[in-house]
Amino acid sequence: MLHLGFVSAILAEYELEQVLKFASEQRFKCVEVMCWPTGNADARRYAGVSHIDVDNLDIKHIQHLTQKYGVYISGLGYYPNPLDPDPEKAEYYREHIKKVIRAAARLNVPVVNTFIGRNPSLTITENLKLFAEHWPAIVNVAEENNVKIGIENCPMWFTDDEWPGGKNLATTPAIWDRMFEIIPSRILGLNYDPSHLIFQIMDEVRPIYDYKERLHHIHLKDVKLYRDKLNRVGIMANPLEYHSPKLPGLGDVRWRDFFTALTDVRYRGPVCIEVEDKAYEGSSEDVQTAILTARNYLSQFLALS
Repeated sequence: MLHLGFVSAILAEYELEQVLKFASEQRFKCVEVMCWPTGNADARRYAGVSHIDVDNLDIKHIQHLTQKYGVYISGLGYYPNPLDPDPEKAEYYREHIKKVIRAAARLNVPVVNTFIGRNPSLTITENLKLFAEHWPAIVNVAEENNVKIGIENCPMWFTDDEWPGGKNLATTPAIWDRMFEIIPSRILGLNYDPSHLIFQIMDEVRPIYDYKERLHHIHLKDVKLYRDKLNRVGIMANPLEYHSPKLPGLGDVRWRDFFTALTDVRYRGPVCIEVEDKAYEGSSEDVQTAILTARNYLSQFLALS
């Protein structure tokens, strides 16, 4: 029914076999595997991790590992800014997304998860024009390879260089509607993460019902919104001034209502823990503890074999 997994970015120091072995030993069904370009210079937290090198794809080896450990790959992940204001960077990112899509097809992985991207200095309307210009070519590659694209709804506004608009356009239902009008292909959908609506003071459950046909993949991450801080700085401040990513169960996401909604719409597929809680970054033992703590909390909503 719902298959619990995790996002491999948090195990950046592991090889793919170590990731799958850990997943198997800890009763996970799947893993979303990161596919950043090798030698990538992106220093952003959780970026630049490459557990599968799509430029040197060893299909037999990867298939052997998934069979050996009984863990499947829920999606391939790569989260750059495909609408970067630097046209050379943007083109490089878009071309690598296409490579990841083709790799997913060869590996029989059903979805590639990524960002739409955004030029932070431009308006939503102007960024939608960029989306209409550049994204049809990516969606065409996905259609040709029968691979879905799951767009994570993270605003990507956490550092000052991402001011004022963030680096990902696909942040709200109103924008998703415009995106799906411009590119109506059902190949394009959401890698839905409820946490990103919390600090926008939005309902994190309603979109599950409204976009049930576009739920290609699910991230499980929580956030804590600190009202005392918000009351001082307001919603125009850098979001990290008033909220913090947390493990599922340690923040403000209404997880019972969230899983009720997923079962109501009969979602079937991966739900993957994404660990970005700074309280669990002190050591590799802390990281493993974070994954298992999240698993233990979420097990009340899931059947773990």
